[in-house]
Amino acid sequence: MKAILIDDEPHNLNNLQVLLETYCPQIETCALALNAEQGKAALFTHQPDLLFLDIQMPGEDGFAMLRSLAGHDFEVIFVTAYDQYAIQAMRFSAIDYLLKPININELQAAVTRASKQRRLKVQNQQVDYLMQWLKAQSQKEEQRIALSTTEETRFVKTSEIIRCESSNNYTTFFLNDGERLLVSKPIYEYDELLSGYGFLRCHQSHLVNKAFVKSWKKEYGDFLLLIDGTQVPISRGKKETVKKALHNETKS
Repeated sequence: MKAILIDDEPHNLNNLQVLLETYCPQIETCALALNAEQGKAALFTHQPDLLFLDIQMPGEDGFAMLRSLAGHDFEVIFVTAYDQYAIQAMRFSAIDYLLKPININELQAAVTRASKQRRLKVQNQQVDYLMQWLKAQSQKEEQRIALSTTEETRFVKTSEIIRCESSNNYTTFFLNDGERLLVSKPIYEYDELLSGYGFLRCHQSHLVNKAFVKSWKKEYGDFLLLIDGTQVPISRGKKETVKKALHNETKS
């Protein structure tokens, strides 16, 4: 796979190039760029399979650069220092990113996923969706989340998710139309991601949308009764948090 690296810090570019040469021999670095303008010229010249793109750059940042492209036929792995908003955007879009300083195992895993997508000739829909997510945030539109199953990436409104249930490193999403989606990510990732959208972690294995909670049942233990008839357990350590969250919900 041919790759282009874009970062405004020369030492970051050199470091990433060395890591790729050492740990990802399937990647051929064909160009380095220090800003969006150089990066777009390199994209036109080399037509890469993969782009490593820094987000925080002076002038046109990584998101703005992608928005300015008419189209793309390459995978994207973002490389960024910690930025809560940027990371939330990428996680909602199920797109790969690496935090600086780069972890070798995470780099290899991201490259493996990108290689698989190229082999299957799957267009990087996540990048398109990332652009939609950023636009929706600026226009205060209803939020959707990208859920990657073994067969597809589905874009689901958060208001359509009744609850999430974990099993080891997998999470099942239960939708309000009766559909279930199995995603190969642990539930704690979605706990943090969905907490701002009305979701409540009531148990180690369960995350519920407060909008679908019907009542709190206390016979034979504590449970949340949801409008679809499901009973979700409330763990002892979560009782006060759940009570406070539901109390605030009723007040609002």
